[in-house]
Amino acid sequence: NIHPSLLPKFKGLNTFERIVKNKEIKTGCTVHFVNEKLDSGEIILKKSFFLNSKEDEKSLKIKTQKLEYLAFPEALIKIYRYR
Repeated sequence: NIHPSLLPKFKGLNTFERIVKNKEIKTGCTVHFVNEKLDSGEIILKKSFFLNSKEDEKSLKIKTQKLEYLAFPEALIKIYRYR
């Protein structure tokens, strides 16, 4: 699974809203295995970036999705290379 925050922060829904509201300075995405608990599986990798002072939910979503497109294939390679 891929989650739009640096887990364990901001598990669940409304992630971008909560990141902006919490005035985070750094965020990103986490690729992780799925288990029985919400967003709690073993982490495969994280990618991050710093937020600027004008960040809103829309810009945050766009930046995070760009990072997710890079993270997911990298995670697949990591799984197959090291497992």
